[in-house]
Amino acid sequence: MKNILEIAKDLDIPLGAVKPYGNYAAKIGLEVIDRYRRRNAKVVLVTAMTPTPHGEGKTVTAIGLSMALNKLGHRAISIIRQPSLGPLFGVKGGATGGGKCTVEPSTEINMRFTGDIDAISAAHNLLAAMVDNQIFHGNSLCIDPNSISWTRAVDMEDRALRRIKVGLSEEKHMAPREDRFMITAASEVMATFCLSKNYSDLSDKLGRIIIGSNSNDEPITASDVKASGAMAAILKDAFLPNLSQTCEGTPALIHGGPFGNLATGTCSLVSINLGLSLADYCVIEAGFGSDLGGEKFVDIVSRIGELNVDCAIIVASIRALKYHSKTSEPLSSTYFSTSGSSMLLSQNYGQLIGGVENLAKHIENMELLGITPIVAVNKFPDDSQDDINMVKQACRNLNVSCAVSEAFELGSSGAIELAMLAIEASQKGSRSKALYSLEDTTREKIEKVVTKIYGGVGEEYSPSSMKDVARIEKYGFDKLPVCIAKTPSSLSDDPQKLGRPRGFKTKVDEIRVAAGAGFNVVYMGSIMTMPGLPLHPAAEDIYLTREGQVIGVH
Repeated sequence: MKNILEIAKDLDIPLGAVKPYGNYAAKIGLEVIDRYRRRNAKVVLVTAMTPTPHGEGKTVTAIGLSMALNKLGHRAISIIRQPSLGPLFGVKGGATGGGKCTVEPSTEINMRFTGDIDAISAAHNLLAAMVDNQIFHGNSLCIDPNSISWTRAVDMEDRALRRIKVGLSEEKHMAPREDRFMITAASEVMATFCLSKNYSDLSDKLGRIIIGSNSNDEPITASDVKASGAMAAILKDAFLPNLSQTCEGTPALIHGGPFGNLATGTCSLVSINLGLSLADYCVIEAGFGSDLGGEKFVDIVSRIGELNVDCAIIVASIRALKYHSKTSEPLSSTYFSTSGSSMLLSQNYGQLIGGVENLAKHIENMELLGITPIVAVNKFPDDSQDDINMVKQACRNLNVSCAVSEAFELGSSGAIELAMLAIEASQKGSRSKALYSLEDTTREKIEKVVTKIYGGVGEEYSPSSMKDVARIEKYGFDKLPVCIAKTPSSLSDDPQKLGRPRGFKTKVDEIRVAAGAGFNVVYMGSIMTMPGLPLHPAAEDIYLTREGQVIGVH
């Protein structure tokens, strides 16, 4: 690995703006963004088809693509989310790539890195403490304890904290009430942190976070309980983007880590703006498929940050294509038909068709958002050439470019074709466009996402969600974008509906205002804000040697 000062020097970052964390990571001052402003940099968004439970390699592809762009002589930066300890110790493991496509030092990045998520947890919990303290000392704001929606947060998967009781000390004014914890990646503080442009913006947005309501059903905010100033102070250093490097010594920014279903599922806006100030290409990973991280990047992140997406990489795998062929939906041979070809007679045809229909919808989604899509087939060792050829043919029939990525095995050399396609697509002058107008009603916004992006025919609202809509309109939050929280396992809100489901209606259970982050969270189905550990969590295989080396982090 290179010393981080060398990485910073290669990017023309002034030494005074670099705050090293050891030899291989550093915080970068926000003044660099103001100093360089934006070059004519291109945004390459890495999204995916609907993934299997194992994921299809978006992080690997994003890292490999950025390294390949550098190998071709361009200044490119990989910009990805910061790993959470919860998934690291649970099922998914680390989030720093794999094979010959990693960001380094990977173990340190996975294990708390520069402490940003700790700071976000502390800011979240300070607000919770100050809410209860306000009630204890007389409740001058007339907060209705039953309305308090602000939880506690911890960066861990702990199902025992999904439902708890607080206020059991029997002190005066301490009324016991039910509460809960959420994992820090799901916190509104995390989302607010990632969508803020500078310190002033961060302070203002934190102040707008709603914690509950008063006896007149009027919203009470973090500013009302006088917590937002201290919350912003806790986040001062964490808010600076983290500079690191890939395993090939090319630059990487790793900052912010919101969930892809409950929130935007992408890195911080300040890290994107820093990348755009320094590079020719910014390769940005968005969580899950185009129906979640992809749509939210355009409708929320790009809108707030005034960004353009120049092209999108849709990561697919033969594994995922076969997984999504286990569907009862009617299937079509349209995407495989070729004149004079025996392809339809292939024994593999039925194993891929449902998955290709799923992939086709994600391609359509990117085009609906005004973005030129490219399919990257992330190659696994047991993938057959026949299967790969069939996917390439399907992409030709869909009139979309396709490249096989072998970056996991070969590093940058395995992503050269993909990089060349990204360069070509990003020069076409595509202008990404939001799916809906902020002037649309909340229900109109939801309907456009459901019908156009998911492919459904409408929504069914629970009685309580209709009350949420009325309250949103009453207090003027109806001009915010919507952030739909649903399963990542299907284009619909039902994880069992694989492939490309049609004719379905989604169920809107609840809508919560995330005024700090600047969007309304629409819950479709049961969305877990505090995951639990599996029977044999990954933490069982992690240990520390006598020499101080951490083993078992993957």
